[in-house]
Amino acid sequence: MRASDRISLADVARATGAALGSFDSASVTKALGGFASTHIGGDTHPTIADISECLFFSPGDGRIWLQDQRMVLLHTEALGSMRREMIDSLGIEKARGLFTRAGYVSGARDAQLVRKHWPDADPPAAAMAGTRLHALEGVVKVELVSVTYDPDTSGYEGEFLWHNSSEDDEHIAAYGIGGSPACWMQVGYATGYVSTLFGRLIVFRETMCRSMGEAHCRVVGKSADKWDDIEEDMRYLNAREFVDTAAYARPLPRAAELPAVDAPAGDAMVGASSAFNAACHQLSRVARTSATVLFTGESGVGKEKFASMLHKISPRKDQPFIAVNCAAIPETLVESELFGVERGAYTGASHSRPGRFERASGGTLFLDEIGALSFVAQGKLLRALQEGEIERVGGTRGISVDVRVVAATNEALRQAVREGRFREDLFFRLNVFPIHLPPLRERRDDIPLLMTHFLNHYRRKHGCNAGGFTHAAVRALLNYDFPGNIRELQNLVERAVIAADVDGLIDVHHLFTGGEALNADIMTLRMQGSSGTLNFSAPAATSAALTPNMKVTEHSLEQSERDMLQRAISACHGNLSAAARQLKTTRPKLAYRARKHGLI
Repeated sequence: MRASDRISLADVARATGAALGSFDSASVTKALGGFASTHIGGDTHPTIADISECLFFSPGDGRIWLQDQRMVLLHTEALGSMRREMIDSLGIEKARGLFTRAGYVSGARDAQLVRKHWPDADPPAAAMAGTRLHALEGVVKVELVSVTYDPDTSGYEGEFLWHNSSEDDEHIAAYGIGGSPACWMQVGYATGYVSTLFGRLIVFRETMCRSMGEAHCRVVGKSADKWDDIEEDMRYLNAREFVDTAAYARPLPRAAELPAVDAPAGDAMVGASSAFNAACHQLSRVARTSATVLFTGESGVGKEKFASMLHKISPRKDQPFIAVNCAAIPETLVESELFGVERGAYTGASHSRPGRFERASGGTLFLDEIGALSFVAQGKLLRALQEGEIERVGGTRGISVDVRVVAATNEALRQAVREGRFREDLFFRLNVFPIHLPPLRERRDDIPLLMTHFLNHYRRKHGCNAGGFTHAAVRALLNYDFPGNIRELQNLVERAVIAADVDGLIDVHHLFTGGEALNADIMTLRMQGSSGTLNFSAPAATSAALTPNMKVTEHSLEQSERDMLQRAISACHGNLSAAARQLKTTRPKLAYRARKHGLI
């Protein structure tokens, strides 16, 4: 879609002369507590005017955009009707969980938008942008009471008042005044926004609500480890009961109190993104059956963890769970490893032994990297699946086995079938109930939760008292592509916990010491007057403006940026969208920098 086809809310306001509203700078600054060292108010970017530049209407093709995210205008009565039907059909507990998780995803998306388009915004300004976005989206008016943030410990505490809650309007209309808070999506939104912004789990609770007869709603947000009973909150945030809740709030014991044997880091299912929750729903649905399940996804996304959890929540949970890495078995030994050997079957077979199918009888057999099996081994596996019977190497009788087979692959098996590398009949036998696990870069909402989980685990395991993550480390992890997925994040956090100073914070140099390829936009130097600040978004205009022969002076970088912006805006006759396309940047970024230089 051409940018000229879209009309932003700010364009409408400029054309009509209508005011977009502002925040009272003095009251906001007073309430900022631990943030107060940095001035923030209605004129601090991103302002509500900046944010409104991101909202576009495209009436011609029926789409509304919040920057690059598609939005919809929905009647609150329609949302209230859906809410009422979900409560009546699912029960209030399940409905509350669904709305909380939907709000979490919405908040996480808005936080990603703010990080992407205002990378230079200070933490308090970025945090306040969430309240402005929530108001702009028509959900609720947010009033800041107080907020503190300790960068040394990453501890957060905030208190807000909510006015004109759309959720309360519909809940009260349907059920009247009750005894429990009803702003479920808004609580999820606040949790998702602030957790994604600061890179650690920060949980919000509604302590007062209009649905309980109060004049307004009051919410309190704290870092997860500051709440005494976080399990209740996580019950609504997690899609299924088997998703870990205690991992976020376990206190760090002294080194002398560490248990002698600790559980491996992969024991907990951690996540709250829509992709993660969708996989959990599928897992729960198929677990009660005996159907064959095929997990697909890149290496390191947690296929074996999901397979293990499938077994634990199935009726076979008291029977064996046997895992086999097909790629690790030599082709000559595949048959004996899977089906067993009779005594004397070949030289060295001095005694009979059962194979993995027999050992897993009554339980679950997990075949990882199933695509690595040879064509011959695939044929023998197919027969075992079809007949429910195996025959040991050197044996003369069939042995019946009752095994649920769960397979996993990081290959595209359909493509392997087309290329003749995988049997089509075996593929259809395995592909009864496929579950795709997306890579971590496609479920970034889960990164803050996983960071917190692995940090707590490895602090206990290694007796290291790392205090948390710096803002630079959080931004680096949130912008990293994770080619190794969750396994790589786990390794990075373990490495950093060991490398960090006692009671110190984990920084970028503690994490990326193994040759990882960081995003080129991370950690660039921006000159501002006579000082420089580290930031995470190198402007294309600035880097293009400098040439090898240019004499770099104290103000050359800033002046070069101003000159290039001025030339682009003039060439496009004041059309900021066109100028942004010319400079290969976004309109909000260009508008922010142009306003900073006094060009608009």
